[in-house]
Amino acid sequence: MSKECNILRIDPPRAIPGAEVMIDCEGLDTSDPTLCGVFFNGEKAPIVALGPRRVLAIVPELKQSGTIEIQLEHRGIRSDAAFATVGKRLAEDLHPVANPAFDPDDGSLFVTRSGARGEQLPVTLFRIDVNGQISEFSGDITNPTGIAFDSTGQMFVSSRMDGNVYRITPFKEAVAFVRNLGVATGIAFDSSDMMYVGDRTGTIYKVNGIGEESAWAQLEPSVSAYHLAIGPDDVLYVAGPTVASFDSIMRVDTDSKVSVFYKGLGRPQGLALDEQGNLYVVASLRGRRGIVRISPDGRDAEMFVAGMNLVGLAFSATGDLAIASTDSIYRLSIEN
Repeated sequence: MSKECNILRIDPPRAIPGAEVMIDCEGLDTSDPTLCGVFFNGEKAPIVALGPRRVLAIVPELKQSGTIEIQLEHRGIRSDAAFATVGKRLAEDLHPVANPAFDPDDGSLFVTRSGARGEQLPVTLFRIDVNGQISEFSGDITNPTGIAFDSTGQMFVSSRMDGNVYRITPFKEAVAFVRNLGVATGIAFDSSDMMYVGDRTGTIYKVNGIGEESAWAQLEPSVSAYHLAIGPDDVLYVAGPTVASFDSIMRVDTDSKVSVFYKGLGRPQGLALDEQGNLYVVASLRGRRGIVRISPDGRDAEMFVAGMNLVGLAFSATGDLAIASTDSIYRLSIEN
């Protein structure tokens, strides 16, 4: 008779479809791998690696999202269920290249279809309301990249094509707010509504309320984009992937002094902070891809959400997480 198999841990306990999750277990008989299986809410999942104490599996496309059951099977016997949270796909056939952004006024989510550099698309900005309904919003900006709202609820969008940052009017018109910022990508606002814009050639610009810019900090150039986030103490965090496989998150204090906050991520991209000051970064950590959570002191890092081909993230006012991949947007409920 087969020994009983038990699941000890799901790592990480949050994922989106297509992600790789690690299942620590005991008692799994792998002498005949063809008799082993992994099931997510009853759906059989592809297995990447299999051992008696650890299984690596890919989260399948599921009919349900939220809390789901995971079971292991060997020789026809299934383990008791363990639980994980799987995100819901809100929209696909998009092309985000940075963080999406929540409108602070109504909780709707804005995301781009950025396209190839110089590509003219009829619609490049989309709005997803709180019920998950997606609608076309604007096509005025070529290659929209970063999206951010100031404290008044005014939306700004950067273009990596022309180096401008645009202000979006109540009539959905894009009006140039500041021009010629290189390859303008990430946008962030501090507590006084000072705007920061990342130029992927290596410059962080500071822009005041009337669109006057000045070069504020200089960093290493990025192969794709500069992603920005402001901490509760107005410190700026910057992710800019390079050709290295061991990249850093940089910290720029209010005096524009640059230092390394955390080193050891692969291709870090979109980033955001929670109310406790934890930093969340789309990146690879120790060979695993998803959203990494880094402690406020920069000492500890762990995989928080498993996901492939991710580029950005944003927290809603209720604490839910919007996750952007290279072609889709997901929403994931965060309980802890």
